[in-house]
Amino acid sequence: MKSSIRKSTYKAIYRLLDRVSPIKTDCGLLCDSACCRNTEGNMGIYLLPGEEKLFSRKEAWLRWDVENAEDYEFPDSWHGKIYFLTCLGPAYCHRKERPLQCRFFPLAPHITRDGKLVMIIFPLKLPYECPLIQNKTDLEPSFVKAVHTVWARLVQDPLIRDLVLHDSNDRDDTSLSVVSR
Repeated sequence: MKSSIRKSTYKAIYRLLDRVSPIKTDCGLLCDSACCRNTEGNMGIYLLPGEEKLFSRKEAWLRWDVENAEDYEFPDSWHGKIYFLTCLGPAYCHRKERPLQCRFFPLAPHITRDGKLVMIIFPLKLPYECPLIQNKTDLEPSFVKAVHTVWARLVQDPLIRDLVLHDSNDRDDTSLSVVSR
């Protein structure tokens, strides 16, 4: 899959997100980095199309799996290789290098039925409890704004837009916890 987003754009996005956090302190301290623990060996994230350009695939703190998009429930426009990363745990994490899906959490993009991009609280059931989600914690406005800004740029890429639309179409707009409009 060929993304229209350049490596330099992804680097700029990483730098922007390095300056913000969901709360004023490290949220991993609230839950002992539950989202980074992979006790079952099956937790991980997919990179967005083109995001793999930022990695060497030799990172000792990550396990890389290369899969075919056609074998999973991705948009029809997605063909070829996709990258699934599994972190070896918080003790090994290179925070400045963590993928976008880690940086966005607990927010997710959603495109409403009328075509508006909003940020929502991650809507899927998780294999762990996130205190930010469970306690309905107010997120830092600078974090929410930065994540919304980044997604507004990312959805300009046709493949990423197709992914967000694909995920959004599976949701009921009325049952979501919308954080930004």
